[in-house]
Amino acid sequence: MIEILEAADLPRARAAGALVAHILQTLKSRTAVGTNLLEIDQWAKAMILEAGGKSSYVDYAPAFGRGPFGHYICTSVNDAVLHGLPHDYALVDGDLLSLDLAVSQQGLVADSAISFIVGEAQPAESLALIDVTERALRAGIAAACPGARVGDLSHAIGTVLTEAGYSVNTEFGGHGVGTTMHQDPHIANIGRPGRGFTLRPGLLLALEPWIMADTDKLITDKDGWTLRSATGCRTAHSEHTIAITESGAEILTAPR
Repeated sequence: MIEILEAADLPRARAAGALVAHILQTLKSRTAVGTNLLEIDQWAKAMILEAGGKSSYVDYAPAFGRGPFGHYICTSVNDAVLHGLPHDYALVDGDLLSLDLAVSQQGLVADSAISFIVGEAQPAESLALIDVTERALRAGIAAACPGARVGDLSHAIGTVLTEAGYSVNTEFGGHGVGTTMHQDPHIANIGRPGRGFTLRPGLLLALEPWIMADTDKLITDKDGWTLRSATGCRTAHSEHTIAITESGAEILTAPR
């Protein structure tokens, strides 16, 4: 399903985006060496419920996971890149942590992810991974406007990733959002311009470039959810929800 919202729905979409952005930035500021992933999950739960929001993850049970997910946020560490199931792990200096959060507020969903390094250590490879996903995300957003095709966004994202020397996995990528978390169209992180669905005002999209340092192959953790790099290399993930408007793309999950 591809859902096109009315102009009157945009304030609700903005509210959802602002909540997700606030929670992610608060979690980042609280996270330190010694923070447990289960603590982060509980912090997310408390903030979602306090704001009157609804988690898009707790009851989520897609075919690719051993559902329901049962937690409020995805916490992916180092070689984990997507769908990281919170578990009893205390973060150490230099860990690369990706947080992915989707929340429904006033009936509309916003979805966003950030990656950052915990503590004082700043491994160069990890910084490069984070930087390239953020640059690819900006490129995808810049390509998003009425009349553009989904392939234009995929091409813009993929160009940044491949020119930086990374190979791109196409099993998981961006997607439409709206009254539900995952909708069409699928937005691969590499593609050919001029192809796919034509963007128009009222469309909400979650763009999410993610990358692994030396592979494009994933393995599923024994928890049935967490996706890891097949080689054990480090990974990074960046995501924003955007609204297509008459004048271009509005980033709904940008930090305020």
